[in-house]
Amino acid sequence: MVALVVSIIAAVVMTIGILWYARRRPKGTPDTWGEAMLGSAYVFFLAFLAYGIIPHQWLTLAENELSWRADRLVVSPADGPLIPFDITYRTLSDSIAGVFYVIFLGGQIWLWLVWQNRDKQKDKSTEVVKSSYGRPLVKQG
Repeated sequence: MVALVVSIIAAVVMTIGILWYARRRPKGTPDTWGEAMLGSAYVFFLAFLAYGIIPHQWLTLAENELSWRADRLVVSPADGPLIPFDITYRTLSDSIAGVFYVIFLGGQIWLWLVWQNRDKQKDKSTEVVKSSYGRPLVKQG
């Protein structure tokens, strides 16, 4: 349980770090070799954490501490006519791990969008229409 919680907290803190750095770094700034290597290692570790460690820790927790094994049934056909097949706790834990993957993929796509569009909100708020001479155009009331 502790390993799962710590890995989720680490992933959230690393994601907040990306959002903080995206607000600081202007678009179009050239990267140094060291920044590129550090950034790629950071993103690789976050992806490894999200797609490897967190689902593994969940499956380990479900299998060992919660005893969600394949021989324990959540729902069976004997419980009612609505579901004509068995749903085991192992199936439920694997489905929750699949939901983790879907959430992490959606979060990764969202982070890409935040990173690619990091200057668009700044441009809209500070953009002033200028004349062909370079002076700002202000509408007189």
